[in-house]
Amino acid sequence: MPIAPPTLPRRALPGLAAGLALPRLARAEAGFPSRPVSILVPFTAGGTTDQQMRALAEGAARRLGQPVIIENRPGGGGTLGVAATAKARPDGHTLAQMITPAMRLAMLQPMSYDVLRDFSPVIHLTGYFFGLAVRADAPWESWRDFVQAARSRPGQLSVGNSGANGTLHLGMLELGLREDVQFNHVPFRGEADTIPALLGGHVDAVANSAGLGELVDNGKARWLNVWTAQRSRRWPDVPTLVELGYDGMVITSPYGLVGPAGMQPAVVGRLHDAFRAAMDDPAHRAVLQKADMVAEYLGPDEYAAALRAQVERERALLRRLKLLAA
Repeated sequence: MPIAPPTLPRRALPGLAAGLALPRLARAEAGFPSRPVSILVPFTAGGTTDQQMRALAEGAARRLGQPVIIENRPGGGGTLGVAATAKARPDGHTLAQMITPAMRLAMLQPMSYDVLRDFSPVIHLTGYFFGLAVRADAPWESWRDFVQAARSRPGQLSVGNSGANGTLHLGMLELGLREDVQFNHVPFRGEADTIPALLGGHVDAVANSAGLGELVDNGKARWLNVWTAQRSRRWPDVPTLVELGYDGMVITSPYGLVGPAGMQPAVVGRLHDAFRAAMDDPAHRAVLQKADMVAEYLGPDEYAAALRAQVERERALLRRLKLLAA
């Protein structure tokens, strides 16, 4: 007479399945990464961010033992990379650069992702250098001169920016709100397009990044202010917004790397450790220094908290500017 196989209570089956899965999971994590890791970057190749991310990727690849590939996904207001990453398998092989515009657009219009729900923060990296510049022969010697001119000619002083509702545009809107003056905001397709407009006299000033630095160093343009927490090492005579009396106004559009939600802690840790070490590589530090950017490291938990705080700050800013309903 055949012997019936032993049976288990139904409630024991999930625990058994989980137990059987653990060895496979451990093997997967131990073998990570098993193929190249992709970082989806929302900017075109060759720019400051692309150069920084490629230097970081090279350093991380040496630690991971697999290539780290930069995939440029410009367009969509910086949302294409994060949207694709949110839908990727959470195995650690697809990451994205999380930038402020991708967070902001998710507040202004329906998007396919939720910044705080659909991602696994890996590491915070840095933020940008921003400031307001005029031509070297402009009549305004200081930011205060520029504000007074705007007050006497409401809506006439033109300020170029890299795109409507971008960080540079909103920064100037905030400054106008705090000073109760109105600027004529002129959006361009990117920061690079603002430079010939400034030199050609088509706009009075531009809100820009350190990409304008060569013109400043060559005596063709001047910074009126910088938006970082500390004065620039490269242009130490230019005041920050905080020094000019705008309490707490630091605008650097901070960013880091995220993966899809549901990544295993061991995989997040492996990625974090590789990128943390790569941040200290001389090649990566050289790129940051050239762009007047500062390494701003945060680990996964700290970065998650920073993302939550940044979402609240962006939401509050949009409400102050009446771009978002209260």
